[in-house]
Amino acid sequence: MDERVREHAEVLIGWSARVEEGDDVVLSVGPDAHDLAVAVAEKLGERGANLLATYSSGEVTRAYLREYDGEFDEPAHERALYEHADVVLSLGGGRNTSAMADVSGDTRQTYDTARAGVREARFDTRWVSTIHPTRALAQQANMAYEEYRDFAYDAILRDWESLAEEMGRMKDVLDGGSEVRLVSGGTDLSMQIDDRTAVNSAASVAYDSHNLPSGEVFTAPYATEGEVTFDVPMTIRGEPVRDVRLEFADGEVVDYDAEQGGEVIEAVLETDDGARRLGELGIGMNRGIDRYTDTILFDEKMGDTVHLALGRAYDACLPTGESGNESAVHVDLITDVSEDSRLEVDGETVQRDGRFRWEDGFEG
Repeated sequence: MDERVREHAEVLIGWSARVEEGDDVVLSVGPDAHDLAVAVAEKLGERGANLLATYSSGEVTRAYLREYDGEFDEPAHERALYEHADVVLSLGGGRNTSAMADVSGDTRQTYDTARAGVREARFDTRWVSTIHPTRALAQQANMAYEEYRDFAYDAILRDWESLAEEMGRMKDVLDGGSEVRLVSGGTDLSMQIDDRTAVNSAASVAYDSHNLPSGEVFTAPYATEGEVTFDVPMTIRGEPVRDVRLEFADGEVVDYDAEQGGEVIEAVLETDDGARRLGELGIGMNRGIDRYTDTILFDEKMGDTVHLALGRAYDACLPTGESGNESAVHVDLITDVSEDSRLEVDGETVQRDGRFRWEDGFEG
């Protein structure tokens, strides 16, 4: 076994999920994440945690959804599993990144809606999602397998304490601000963020962060006005999506188009009322992620990018007792801010052409 797999497992168990003796842990394992699952199981055994491993496959889900005929009921048995868990660890690593491509958008929408309670129960645990580098992911990223493994571990095996300190500066800016404005080619968008709490997403539940790798600072905007273009290619629901444009008025999407994948964006927007509003503004700060991979777990953390998510807002960003934007979906879209762009908070430029005001090369 590559020693970096065990290092990955140690970061996941120790830094990210903060697993303790006696914790009840659900381990969701992708088809090709076997080595990482073995390493994680070893670490869980060392810590005296209670392990239940489950199998997670896009091909299995596809087979089920294509044959199911009828209304989807909430899977109470799955919700009960998460309600009794302390930690949920998801190890991504499928054999086919487009396994769900021929499942209709309507089917996915109704399936996602029926599972809202399951998601809420999982979000109430110390959940963390990560990815084991696989050949399928390397192919999707247009890299050789060995090259992709090096890339993935450069993003995962970071000095997370140092990165957390740097990202804390951006969190302080957002926590003290009321309005964010993003300006670049095809984009002039304003969002309110007052009374929100930004999350320093340093790959640990101690920071209200649930992805490994991570490396972003995000908050829950509202009252969105203006237009934004997303120029980083993505795959959403198994379909390629390119050059998406959204127009907002009174906080909602009022118009949209896309060079490719417009029908996917339409399906997302029609999920429910909350899908037409933003649930997240995220600022990528992990410069160990220096290229597009067509995997959202990496791409949304990429340095020199900003992403916005349609749908559900995370409770960690909201005042106590406030629900924020509610939706059965949370779909991220990414824009490159490395050139001809600026990010303003209350009229002050805090990032220009990808450089933050505390970094060398920033021009105010």
